[in-house]
Amino acid sequence: MKISFTVISLLVVLQACRAPQPEETSSPRTQIPVQVITATSYLLQPEIKAAGQFTTDDETLLSFKVGGVIDKIFVKEGDAIRAGQLLATLHLTEINAQVTQAELAFEKATRDFNRAQNLYKDSVATLEQFQNARTAWEVASQQLQSARFNRSYSEIRAIRSGNVLRKFVQEGQVITSGSPVLQTNGAGSQHWILKVGVADREWAIIEPGDKATITADALPGKIWKGVVSKKSAAVDAYNGALQVEITVVEQEHQLAAGLVGTATLHAARNQHVWKLPYEALLDGNANAGYVFIAQDGKAVKTPVAVIGIEKNSVLISGGLADGQQVIVSGSAYLKDGSELTIISR
Repeated sequence: MKISFTVISLLVVLQACRAPQPEETSSPRTQIPVQVITATSYLLQPEIKAAGQFTTDDETLLSFKVGGVIDKIFVKEGDAIRAGQLLATLHLTEINAQVTQAELAFEKATRDFNRAQNLYKDSVATLEQFQNARTAWEVASQQLQSARFNRSYSEIRAIRSGNVLRKFVQEGQVITSGSPVLQTNGAGSQHWILKVGVADREWAIIEPGDKATITADALPGKIWKGVVSKKSAAVDAYNGALQVEITVVEQEHQLAAGLVGTATLHAARNQHVWKLPYEALLDGNANAGYVFIAQDGKAVKTPVAVIGIEKNSVLISGGLADGQQVIVSGSAYLKDGSELTIISR
């Protein structure tokens, strides 16, 4: 009995020494302090920089009228050419055989026609026989003209003075009728244009008639005036950009086809933009990023379109609305839906 009493006394002492358990309470959610500015747009005349190559407005694809095997190509890319110069020829063995066959057929049709005409005069041949012979002679005559015409187009000659821009085939290659062999331009005419590729948002605000200034690294210090003359209606299959053609206003003799130029386009269509401190933009790249908007005490992650970067500022062209509270300080600690408190700047 003494042992049992001792154990019970010990349990009572331990129970009395146990610390009381605190009551569970819900801690308030942390509000992140931020600073904001009010988004206010203004009109901006955008300047768009784009690079491309000089060429002329009379580029021409030259091809053979008939198919065959290429015999000779007398020029290479970049060569200067003069009007009427022989540029390429086909092997003429098959083509000459076709001309010879047409000549023989025409000779036979001529003999048959003369014989039928004499017999008709002597009332030996009927009118129908005479008419059939005359029709056969006319058909043979047309076939001979066609064969000679095709032979004349078994060679390619320059239609105007200029330069060879591209050579698509090699000697000995078999080509079909109308397949491009050479691309030339009329550089001697001095109708120079600069073809540049632009992004879709830039393409949308560029209009024919917009002014441009053009430079070329190969000709330092030289500046040309230009005017947008054409906008492409489809994406270029080679580079994935939309093409814009800028006509060089001045008559310029120093340019060369293929020379790289840079254009600064002054779009006549003004654009609404917002200027924000650089630190307000998160995960920004060349033309996109996101900002946080303070709305109802919470942070709202908002994608935006970037049109340009200035000193300590970014220009936003889309994604914002006037009057929104854009977070410019403390955004690095935010996520979408974070609770916040606004402090003065």
